Amino acid sequence: MTKQWHNWAGNQRATPSRVVAPDSVAELSALIGAAARAGQRVKAIGSGHSFTGIGLTDGVQVSLAKLAGLRALDTESGLVTAAAGMPLHRLNRLLEDAGRSLSNLGDIDRQTVSGALSSGTHGTGRNLGGLATQIRGLELVLADGSVVQCDRTHDPELFRAARIGLGALGVITAVTLATEPAFALRAAERPMPLPRVLAELDELVAANEHFEFYWFPHTDKTLTKRNNRLAAGERPEPLGRARAFLEDELIGNGAFRLTCEVGKAVPALVPRINRFAARFMGDREYSDVSHRVFCSPRRVRFVEMEYAVPRDAVREAIAGVQRVTERPGMSVSFPIEVRFAAADDIPLSTASGRESAYLAVHMFRGQPYQHYFDQVEAVMGALDGRPHWGKMHLLDAATLRTRYPRFDEFLAARKRVDPDGVFANDYLDRVLGRV
Repeated sequence: MTKQWHNWAGNQRATPSRVVAPDSVAELSALIGAAARAGQRVKAIGSGHSFTGIGLTDGVQVSLAKLAGLRALDTESGLVTAAAGMPLHRLNRLLEDAGRSLSNLGDIDRQTVSGALSSGTHGTGRNLGGLATQIRGLELVLADGSVVQCDRTHDPELFRAARIGLGALGVITAVTLATEPAFALRAAERPMPLPRVLAELDELVAANEHFEFYWFPHTDKTLTKRNNRLAAGERPEPLGRARAFLEDELIGNGAFRLTCEVGKAVPALVPRINRFAARFMGDREYSDVSHRVFCSPRRVRFVEMEYAVPRDAVREAIAGVQRVTERPGMSVSFPIEVRFAAADDIPLSTASGRESAYLAVHMFRGQPYQHYFDQVEAVMGALDGRPHWGKMHLLDAATLRTRYPRFDEFLAARKRVDPDGVFANDYLDRVLGRV
């Protein structure tokens, strides 16, 4: 019997009929072709960091763990080609060794390259888009087993769609990304009252290359994060190993987990706990290689919903979430994360065609979350919000079509390369419609 699979958060489970881990693209091609002829569905799975059912299947589950090497790194052109199963944290270290960096990253680096890109992973940055905007080429195995290369000049229609393809167009086997010379960031983490953050928000976003903040529900306290590049000639001043362990591991993960456990056991204490916790988060400055500033260890397990709203609607969105957290019986331990991104031209990107603000809400694993998430989703829906594809939401294809102007462009690409739904699953049937 095939072992049951579950994701990182433990809220999604599947029992595939078969699990395969091909050693080569040729082997993967033969596997997909055979499964399609047998009428079986196929899904590739990465590290399981999505909270939705985007990677679930009762058919053939494809692990890309053996397709995780570095194919090419050209320091002259700045292009790097990585096999799809490579984890981001490994790619970041390889780039650092070669004196290169990705321009922007999310705050978690445990995902595989293909999984992070396919689900629309993003960071924060006034002039920067999500990870997918850094893609320059893709290699995919399609439903008929054919292996195709696409970029802006070769099959541009497929390339446009597949940059955030949700696993619906084929199995990505390699990704070519633009890099730049390695750079360091100065991180300034400062507590600020929420009213002041909202009053100065436009200036804070404009004045910093990367700005985000975490608001502690049931309080008016936030932790702001400003990341900016060091000037030429400045040397990084990283946190010492002991201080990093104390602040990031013991406090940021260990003590935070403890407060979440207490809040789970006695929900009435959550507002008091949040006020206490906010006093010990942040208020520091350091500088380091970019990926070590962008990415942080996340050891406390949770479930998450995240929505992108038009940048101009961010204050209204925050006010709406604040009203939700103040309703009777609502106890939210996790801070609400607010980030920003530039517009892009990717059909299923949450920032497609508009500058966006992101609001992410979390709930500690094991706590009831659906009532909270439902109410937040209603707030975001009223603001034309678009859900992160890898994070929890209840929207279907009919609603999503109204939120994404290029939704049908993506469906046309899907119909062309996977007309029989070989790569479909229940989640894709809901959010894209049945093939």
